[in-house]
Amino acid sequence: MMRPAVRNLWHIGLLAVALVISAGSPAGAQTAPARDDIIARLDRFETPADIDVPALRQQVLERSKSRSKNEPPQKRSPIAPELTKLPTFNADIQFDVDTPIVLPASYETLGRIADALTHSSLLPYAFLVVGHIESTGRRENNVLLSQRRADAIRDILVNTFKVAPKRLQSVGLGEEQLLDSARPNAPVNNQVQIMTVAKIPEHSEQPAKPAASAAPSKKPAKKKK
Repeated sequence: MMRPAVRNLWHIGLLAVALVISAGSPAGAQTAPARDDIIARLDRFETPADIDVPALRQQVLERSKSRSKNEPPQKRSPIAPELTKLPTFNADIQFDVDTPIVLPASYETLGRIADALTHSSLLPYAFLVVGHIESTGRRENNVLLSQRRADAIRDILVNTFKVAPKRLQSVGLGEEQLLDSARPNAPVNNQVQIMTVAKIPEHSEQPAKPAASAAPSKKPAKKKK
């Protein structure tokens, strides 16, 4: 039978081990996805999506203003169902509360996304950054915040990780296309999506053809004497 003093020391030891493990996994720590996993999800492009991004932004904002406040989130139809057919990677990006400021814990994840987008297998494609918000607060405000967050992700990928800006667009869907409509307040609805939307046309410059040389002018025939 373990003596009380020994038992107390044993419990103290277990507590110390738990504290060490906790210290090694700080709050807010995030496991970055593997680059190859991101590539595998995005490298499935088949047909281009006919998406007018500026028009979609306006449509999302107008619907968030006009729909009834009493409309249950579960009954909202997706505002852009065509997006659900695209190759997609869902990323857990952490933001400061009610702001588009990306927390430092998520920069490694964004770096892995940039590594994937600049890999040779994905270089021929253009992508869309799609922001979402869980169903809390005002719908109109959620649309605006999701757009600012999608813009922030695009800016970081372009300015910090040097992804070509012509390959990235961004749109915020707010809570108008919940990722888990059965649980409108679930954290999964805050995820950011990266979607493959088009193949970039190859602009191969053909060497200029030499101008056709003018036919030599015929000398006038000499008059017979």
